[in-house]
Amino acid sequence: MALFASNNKKMLVSMIAVVAALAVLAPTMVSAKQYVVGDDKGWTKDFDYTTWTAGKQFFVGDSLVFNYAQGGHNVFKVNGTDFMQCSKPLVGAPLTTGSDEITLKTTGRKWYICGVAGHCASGQKLVITVSDGSAAPAPTPTSPSTGAVSRSIINAGFAAAMVVVGFFGVVMF
Repeated sequence: MALFASNNKKMLVSMIAVVAALAVLAPTMVSAKQYVVGDDKGWTKDFDYTTWTAGKQFFVGDSLVFNYAQGGHNVFKVNGTDFMQCSKPLVGAPLTTGSDEITLKTTGRKWYICGVAGHCASGQKLVITVSDGSAAPAPTPTSPSTGAVSRSIINAGFAAAMVVVGFFGVVMF
């Protein structure tokens, strides 16, 4: 009988370890969202990127993909002043592959422009705000965000896992 109880206890401890590991890893297992800037229009002039960003929430870990005809456009990451003035930065080279992916690594405002003469002034500029995702705002009834919803589900899963771990901890000890 003691051997049976010992084996059950080992199995329970293993189950708790798995649940605890899932609870810790679950937030990192959510795949980040990838945004194709301008959707099917891509990175181009004469496009309203302010309207494109409406209703979107950007989080650390998400990425932006700038698709454009190579040689016809480029992408510069700039500061707010350069963004407003459509000025290329004094330091740094543009992205020029035609399919440039930028992973959002920090929170705050991010500004991007095309450095080809006249393109920024023709609307080829993007500004976004990046959040850390730990306190993602609830989606609004008029325009829910898939990213915010998936993060809410993960947060709920994490809370449920913690309840299970706590329950087994009380039962075991």
